Amino acid sequence: MALSRRTFSALAGSAALGLALGGSGGPGAPSAFAGGTAPTGPAPEPPSADGERHTIGYDRYSLLVDGKRLVVWSGELHPFRLPSPSLWRDVLQKMRAHGYNAVSIYVAWNYHSPAPGRYDFTGVRDLDLFLRTAAETGLYVILRPGPYINAEVDGGGFPGWLTATKGTARTFDPDYLAHVDEWLSQVNRIARRHLFTRGTGTILLYQIENEYDSHVTEAAGRDYMSHLYKKVRADGIDVPLFHNDKGRNGYWVPGSFDTGGDKGGWLYGFDGYPSPSQTPPDWGHFGSGGMKGGATASPATPGFVPEFGGGWFDPWGGAWFDGKGYAESRRTRDAAYERRFYLTNLANGLTLHNVYMTFGGTSWGWLPAPVVYTSYDYGAAIDEGRNVTDKIAPMHQLGHLLQRVPDFAKLDKASEVRAEGVKVYHLANPDTGAQVYIARNDGTDAVTTNLPTDAGDLRITVPGKDARMVTTGLSVGRRTVKYSTAEPVLHLSAGRQDIALFSGRRDDMAELVLKCPVEPFVQRLDPEGAWIYDRNELHVSAPLGQGGLTRVLVQNGESETPLLLLFADDATAVRLFPYDTPSGTLLVYGPKLLRHVEVHGSEVRLTGDVTETATVEVWGPRGIDKLVWNGRTLPTRTTLAGSLMTTDLLPEVPEVELPELGGWRMRTENPEAGPSFDDSSWRVADRKTSYSTTEVPEGQPVLFADDYGFHYGDVWYRGAFTGSEGLEEISLAYRTGTQGLLMAWLDGEPLGTHRMPVPNKTTTIRQGTWADTAVLPVRERLRSPGRHVLSVLVRRMQHDQDGKALDTHKAARGLTGVSFTGAAPDVTWRIQGEAAPDPVRGPMNNGGLYGEREGWHLPGFRDRDWEAVTLPRSARYQGVTWYRTTFRLAVPADVDASIGLTLEDDPYRAYRAQIFLNGWNMGQYINNVGPQHTFVLPNGILRTRGANTLALAVLSEFTTDSGPGKVGLTLLGRAAGGVPVDPVPSPGR
Repeated sequence: MALSRRTFSALAGSAALGLALGGSGGPGAPSAFAGGTAPTGPAPEPPSADGERHTIGYDRYSLLVDGKRLVVWSGELHPFRLPSPSLWRDVLQKMRAHGYNAVSIYVAWNYHSPAPGRYDFTGVRDLDLFLRTAAETGLYVILRPGPYINAEVDGGGFPGWLTATKGTARTFDPDYLAHVDEWLSQVNRIARRHLFTRGTGTILLYQIENEYDSHVTEAAGRDYMSHLYKKVRADGIDVPLFHNDKGRNGYWVPGSFDTGGDKGGWLYGFDGYPSPSQTPPDWGHFGSGGMKGGATASPATPGFVPEFGGGWFDPWGGAWFDGKGYAESRRTRDAAYERRFYLTNLANGLTLHNVYMTFGGTSWGWLPAPVVYTSYDYGAAIDEGRNVTDKIAPMHQLGHLLQRVPDFAKLDKASEVRAEGVKVYHLANPDTGAQVYIARNDGTDAVTTNLPTDAGDLRITVPGKDARMVTTGLSVGRRTVKYSTAEPVLHLSAGRQDIALFSGRRDDMAELVLKCPVEPFVQRLDPEGAWIYDRNELHVSAPLGQGGLTRVLVQNGESETPLLLLFADDATAVRLFPYDTPSGTLLVYGPKLLRHVEVHGSEVRLTGDVTETATVEVWGPRGIDKLVWNGRTLPTRTTLAGSLMTTDLLPEVPEVELPELGGWRMRTENPEAGPSFDDSSWRVADRKTSYSTTEVPEGQPVLFADDYGFHYGDVWYRGAFTGSEGLEEISLAYRTGTQGLLMAWLDGEPLGTHRMPVPNKTTTIRQGTWADTAVLPVRERLRSPGRHVLSVLVRRMQHDQDGKALDTHKAARGLTGVSFTGAAPDVTWRIQGEAAPDPVRGPMNNGGLYGEREGWHLPGFRDRDWEAVTLPRSARYQGVTWYRTTFRLAVPADVDASIGLTLEDDPYRAYRAQIFLNGWNMGQYINNVGPQHTFVLPNGILRTRGANTLALAVLSEFTTDSGPGKVGLTLLGRAAGGVPVDPVPSPGR
């Protein structure tokens, strides 16, 4: 019979490593951790905010939740990279449906803090809402609030204002820690309301710091980590804490720093991003062992990889992927890559596995670090437009396997097995005797070989650069699989029958043998299946992918419980969705996505998505006779497979028509370049010292933008002086992030433009701070007595990250020094950057362009007096020109359409554009650099049924004619279904 929670916990006994409520130093009882283990058994039920107390412990195999083994199959998603809270639910539901049981999130300090002592967790920054949504979706949360997160975001997540403060970051420096404590207090105040231990949420694990490999052997580092640990515990966070070692160094294993007497609440984890050209590494059971061997650095804790590559980021110019962008990342790190590398991880005992990224999203506004452009698609399984890609298949199959087949939560390394042409990993469950064989082909050609198993030699084929799993002795309900050459995906019970799904590549021949001491009654429910009973064994075979799902029903024999065997190729398997309800577990086949299920008596209510015509088939509790899909009752019939199936096809998705963009209006700006511009309200740049890591030139004032409170986007300088006789050249030293530039004018006359180089693949691809000097000649006619104004616009780009804990985020941005040839004028400098942070869109939405300060990007701005223009347009101009238009969309109400903005022009033309949709800064386009040409416009910010305002701030370099060229809307994907989307506020002026 099924075990109750109480019965199962009693069987586990003192073996369960329970974490009681109340962290060390916090309220409640001290944390209690007990050593031991737990037997193989059913996984915990999907998590929710159920109001019950829970324990979280671990042994060397896995986490133990309420005494039950949990394999964590997690995906990384950053709420700050999807600025539409309604869409958080969309992506989370896609993750849950496709096998993930956890979501890992960074919380970015810079995103929530516009100034010291100011924090914003409202609107698109509503962390509480995200955590509630994750719990409602049935996902655990791995919370990662830093304080440093890296994440390819500005300053590695440090707020801009931190660059101008005293104290050495990422050390025990008290000035720095004062700011850190304030940040963590803000996050933890929200987090402790969502702890799984308390039954008020689903936060399962909590990370401190990020890839901290500096000061490891120094007191400054150890005391820093200890301080963070104690601070988090004092704030009432009582779930296990961990850190992600940057590589396999054995840094920050249990016992490496003082936890204040708290015992057993610390997990060791490590990150890994192996290239697809590499051989998958062994970081556990089959590795070299020791402190640098991965999981073996901490043998008493489960194998934990908090970040494992689900793609890779791309820099300006696209050097990582030869200018092909994230499509090439997805192609090179495809489904076969995932099988080969992730199965190797599972073979090595890694039972806490987080894929970075599962949904990359968008580094909108001034969020991206110097090493990336706007898109953070990452080549992830769910693309930037929220479309589920072919990469989802291994995640779907492995995720459901780890949740539905408990044998995989407790595997030991077993006897060595060799097979010609492939590397074989052999593992066994010590409790059930189930055997797992992973055959990996590191060559480029397919290999057909004999695989020795405890059930005999099996003939298998492994495609090039791929892997496959073979199991023997696996229980499927009341029966045992002697062997299967197809990979197990799930086993569940529904409607008084057992169901087992096996999958593989298209056109593979699946072979499965059931141990049957008594001959059963077998029915081939689809013509592709075949079977034969011979000497107490039932042999079943099916060609995968031919005809979709193949069903074979096994009844009677040694068990009165029927067993339904399902065989599917990858494309079919991802359309099979298990779902747990209070009435029992259901299995749904057919739609593109299953979002939610409710059972009301005999009625099953389903919500989900379809992208093409499809039938819906449901296995569920006995007595169900009615299917409701997205609110519509469907005609059905009962099948021999024990399912309820629709008799009609769900209709195709309606077409989505996108309008042409026209009605453009244009206005040039940068009045700051003119000598008569009133800059009296600007800050006087007269500081003498700075906390920056950049040296202040002797005898000159500090010109660094951050020192004057300007942390994001463009910054203007105006230097007034008297007399320019003899002035031949002006040298402007400046520092920026990648692809920064500088423009200068003298008395309103352009002096020229200077831009930082495009990163190359060998030496500068990771460079975060770029320094150069623009040497600009002064024409004869500009040399005269009297008052003069030197105007300089610097596109500062982003702050460097601080990956090596060297305060590199404090490197100066903007002008750093100015010198003159032929004259030595005494210059008075004034500086202006972004205005006060947008109270809705946040501090990283706006920079210091005149139009931004005046609200030209906002939907309510009156532009009727602007010049009417048509695109494409060609002009030669140094400075900024704004273009605005409005457009209306009428996407059908029941269609989820993902829409982007595409810009294209002659790649020779040197200009860039900031894209504002309804006032929201959706990113930066650099025409002659790329590789990004399409920018996702997230629903909620985009009004899919209504009016939208689009504004482009085009920065032209004068070295060539500039555009914009062709600008249009692009349909990135559509589905019938989706989630309700609330408009994201887009206040006007």
